[in-house]
Amino acid sequence: MTDYDLMCRQLESLSEGVDWDITVLSNAAALIWDTLEDINWAGFYLMKDGKLQLGPFQGKPACTVIEVGKGVCGTAIAEDKTQLVKNVHEFPGHIACDSASNSEIVVPLHAGDALYGVLDIDSPEFGRFSEEDQKGLEAFARILESNTAIK
Repeated sequence: MTDYDLMCRQLESLSEGVDWDITVLSNAAALIWDTLEDINWAGFYLMKDGKLQLGPFQGKPACTVIEVGKGVCGTAIAEDKTQLVKNVHEFPGHIACDSASNSEIVVPLHAGDALYGVLDIDSPEFGRFSEEDQKGLEAFARILESNTAIK
């Protein structure tokens, strides 16, 4: 079981006094990659020009642009709601950047009232992410949103 409280405290420490979002997000992706088990991708897509564009991540090369409303990430932005998908092959319009991915969780990120991007984590395991993971990762996302580098 993941200690999300510890992971959140580590993120707070890593991002304290950092004023560039790419640095904060890079360390956040590395922290997730180093902490969570049974994942094959962890990172961020950021809103730019009305689309999600690839940001800092850990894992294999990824899709570079995702339209709002498309796939799990685009749906998370369109609905402004976390998407916890136990089997991505059953998700309508799933975008398969890595054919080894079988489950996914995507948490929207905000900069003030505006959508900033998403935290995206994939796993080769079916049903890898639970409601506990969702709560922990949403708390992790709130720490990112509170960082002054996220604008």
